[in-house]
Formats: sequence, C-alpha cells, structure tokens
Amino acid sequence: MKKTSNHPQKRRLPLWMTRVTFVAGGLIVLLMIIVSLFPAVFAPYDPLEVAPAARFIAPCVEHPFGTDFYGRDILSRVVYGARIDLLIGVLGTAIPLVVGSILGLLAGYYGGLLDSLLMRVNDVMMAFPFTILVIIIMTILGQGMQNIFIALWLVGWMSYARLVRSEVLVMKNAEFVQSAVVAGFTNARILFRHVLPNVISSAVVFAASDIVMCMITGASMSFLGLGIQPPSPEWGAILNEGRGYISTAWWITFFPGLTMALTGVGFSLLGDGLSDFLRTKGR
Repeated sequence: MKKTSNHPQKRRLPLWMTRVTFVAGGLIVLLMIIVSLFPAVFAPYDPLEVAPAARFIAPCVEHPFGTDFYGRDILSRVVYGARIDLLIGVLGTAIPLVVGSILGLLAGYYGGLLDSLLMRVNDVMMAFPFTILVIIIMTILGQGMQNIFIALWLVGWMSYARLVRSEVLVMKNAEFVQSAVVAGFTNARILFRHVLPNVISSAVVFAASDIVMCMITGASMSFLGLGIQPPSPEWGAILNEGRGYISTAWWITFFPGLTMALTGVGFSLLGDGLSDFLRTKGR
C-alpha cells in the first residue's frame, strides 16, 4: 500500500519541474522569435545608420544599449542581429538533425555495410573538433551565410547519426519491437512508428543545445572574418567590431554577448522540458 501511495507523489515534482522548465525556456525562445520576426517594432533606430555626433554614447534613455564607433545604436543592431543568428542556429541544426537521425536509424537497425561505412566516416570526422572543421570548410568555400550553412550541414549530421544509432542498437532488442517483427509489420512501420519515437528524444535534446552551438559557431566565423561581414548587424560581427573598445566602451560587446547567452539558456531549458515530455509519451 505504501508503494502505491508514494508512487504518484514522486512523479508530481518532476512533472511540475518539467512544466516550469519547458515554459521558461519556451517564453525566452518565443520572445527571441518575435523579436527576429518583427525587428522594426523593437529597434528604435536603423541598425546601419551612421551618426558621427553620437559616437560611444554610454547606455541611456535614448540609447539603452549605447552606441558604437560609428554612432550606430547597439540595441537596434542586436535586435536585427537576432534574425540572422537564429536563422543560422535553427536552419544549421534542422538539416543535420533530420539527415543524421535517419542515417543513424537505418545504420543501427540494419547494421552491415551501411553501419560500418557510416561509423568509419563518422570516426574520421569526429577526430577533428567541430569548430576546426567548420573553419576549414569556410576557408575553402569562402565568406557568406550560404557557405556557413553548408559547413554546418557537412559537419553537424555526424553527432546525430552516432547518437541515434546507439539508441537504436538497444531499442531494436526491446520486447515491443520484437513483437512487432513477429507480428509481420513492415520495417518502415517498425522503424518510424515504434523505434524512432522512442529514440528521438535524445536527438531533440542535443538539437536544442546544438542550436546554440551553431549560433556560436556562426558568430565565431563572423568574429574571425569568415562569416557575415560588416556592416551587417550580426552578433559575432558586433563583438568583433567592439573588441578593441572593451576598456572604454564595454557595452558594445556586453549586450550582444548577454543576448546570445540568454538565447542559449532559453533553448537549453526548452530542450530539457521537451525531452521529458517525449520520454513520457514514448512510454
């Protein structure tokens, strides 16, 4: 009797925490999406407008985030930069998530030559740090947002393939999967209706953090001069322009960095909450 009465009590706290985590992360991400979709509503000035008379104004009522060397409003540049950086993060993650998950699903379930070939390619690529590979590809392809996406797609799928494959290797021996095989279900039905829903939660959680990683990588490319070029209001480009004035105009780098950190926290919280929801539904 004690076990049955205590069991629901143990599940209420995690469920409550899951909802709070999911809602908190969702609100932050939703705010960033709204800002990126309607930047003119939140930006008080043109992000490219040069005003020599307003150079290096510290945060104030007129310029809440201050101004830079050219007198451009930092708040406006951060707001318009959200569209670029969120696009890099989301689109740079979505394609690798889909492609890598499908490859990992097939390799883990069928094994054989596909599994061996996939893992060998994966091992070779994983021997190099993620950012280094992106820098190499960007150096070859050149500057521009399109090349950033290509570099992220070529490198990003590997982690998803390895993660999903490892989950499938365990899941395909589960009783309900074996029962589906005995029942004569097609491989496609077993894979996409029974296996995938029970292994995708780990990939989704990783994708939430990977969005942040792609955003940071895109900003890093701009910071190094390989990505989005000035005067585009991209967070990494803003950081690059303000690094020489950290001691005298700290706000140029502080507010873009703070916005990027806040966005990262939002996606992380959203991913954790979504993971718990998917695991519960998978059961």
